[in-house]
Amino acid sequence: MSAAVLLDPARLDRPDTDIRQEPFPFMIAHGQLPDEARTELENDFPGYTSAGFFPYDPSDCGLSVNLLIQNLTTPEFARAVGRRLGIEHLDQYPTLVTLCRSLNKRHGTIHTDSKSKVATALLYLNSQWPDTSDGCLRFLNRVDDIDDLVAPELKPLYGEFAVFKRCDNSFHGHLPFEGERRVIQIAWLTSEEEKLRKTKRGKFSRAFKKLFGSLDRKLGADRDRSAAHRD
Repeated sequence: MSAAVLLDPARLDRPDTDIRQEPFPFMIAHGQLPDEARTELENDFPGYTSAGFFPYDPSDCGLSVNLLIQNLTTPEFARAVGRRLGIEHLDQYPTLVTLCRSLNKRHGTIHTDSKSKVATALLYLNSQWPDTSDGCLRFLNRVDDIDDLVAPELKPLYGEFAVFKRCDNSFHGHLPFEGERRVIQIAWLTSEEEKLRKTKRGKFSRAFKKLFGSLDRKLGADRDRSAAHRD
C-alpha cells in the first residue's frame, strides 16, 4: 500500500464537498478514504484503553495508520486545506497529531479551540455508527446552543473529513456519547513551543487516565447537552 493511495487532496473536490466562509471558514468532505483500506486501518488503529485524544506515537500504530498520518501532515495536504479555508501558507505551521479511540459522556462540549491553533482537521474511521445524533460533529452558530447548527451534523463514519479555521466564533461540539469513536485530529499550531506544551499535556493526561480511568468516566458524565467551555 502506498501513502498516496490513502489520502489524495484531489478528493476534496468531490461535488458533495461543503465549503463555507461564514460564520467561520470550514469544510466538510465525504468519502476521503478508499474502501479497500478500511480493514487495514481498523486493524492498525491504536488500542488505547482510555477515553480521549492522545498524542500520536508511531509505535502505537500499524503501518497503514502511520502512512495515513504521513499523508495528513504533508505540506501538499496543508496547502490544499489552506486554499479552501482562505489560509495562506498553512504548510508553514507545525502540526500536532492526536488520536482518539473512545469517548466518555463528558467529551464534546461546545468550544472554539485554543488560540494556539490556526486550523483543525478531523478524519473519522468508524465502520458503522448507531442511528443517533449522539457523538456526531456539529458546527454551531452559538456557544450555548448545541441545536443551532450551521450545517447538517456529520456522522463520524469512515472517510468523513471536517476541517475549520480557528476563530473566536468557530463553535463546535457534539451531543454526549460514550463508547468507541475513532478519529485522527490534525492541528496546525502557531509555534513549536505550543506543540511541545500540548504534547506534554497530552502525555500526562494519558498517564493519568491509565491510573484513574474510573474517575475520568464519572467527571462530567451528567453534563448538560449544551455544556460549553472556552479553550
